[in-house]
Amino acid sequence: MTGQEALFIAMGAAAAGFINGMAAFGTALFALGFFLTVMPPVQAVALSVTMATINGLQGSWLVRREIAAQKLRLARFVLPGLVGVPLGVSLLQQINVDVLKLTIAAFLILYGGYFSLRRQLPEIGHRTPFIDGLIGFLGGVLGGAAALSGALPTMWCSLRSWPRRELRAVLQPFNVVILSSTLALLILNGAFTRQTLIFLALALPVAVVFAKLGHAVFNRLPDQVFRRLLIGLCLVSGTALLLRELI
Repeated sequence: MTGQEALFIAMGAAAAGFINGMAAFGTALFALGFFLTVMPPVQAVALSVTMATINGLQGSWLVRREIAAQKLRLARFVLPGLVGVPLGVSLLQQINVDVLKLTIAAFLILYGGYFSLRRQLPEIGHRTPFIDGLIGFLGGVLGGAAALSGALPTMWCSLRSWPRRELRAVLQPFNVVILSSTLALLILNGAFTRQTLIFLALALPVAVVFAKLGHAVFNRLPDQVFRRLLIGLCLVSGTALLLRELI
């Protein structure tokens, strides 16, 4: 490993770890821009998914009481999501993943830009089991097809009137479950070569430390600020994804 490779891996892990620790999503969106500079796509995705899973377990422990109190709400997202993962994997052979990523980037930019400019955010407080299940299913499809499981659930949940810890209690475990499935497929497909494991040995400790810093920021954020933060990160991550795909 060269010094330049180590620097880009550490920078990607730090950025992704902090964002995931603070907002419960965004590992792949923020890490891949750095990782793809110094390694092939399969290795970059393998590192991103592993970091997202480990950091997601940390973040889920942070809101374990909220998860236990809202198990049925979480199940409405997770169970359809698990159905969507194998469908997303199978679609890899039939769709253009680059076009899919550009489409998701456009939605993130439009959504984040529109709601960032609104003075008053929507307050969806009533139960929406059908929409929750649909969002979970589509998140699973996107997770299997492009490791983008967090995009749609984050967009939808940031419009709910739930407190920030309840929001995290949906987003974080959902991403852990969906990306764990993706991680298992990557392992079975031989993505973790010796070089990948060396890169991971550098990236994972950095990501864990910066995720802790993100947790500290999360604990100090008011609920409304956290919702605004999620929407703003949708705009930033959509722009980053768009630029990465175009460049």
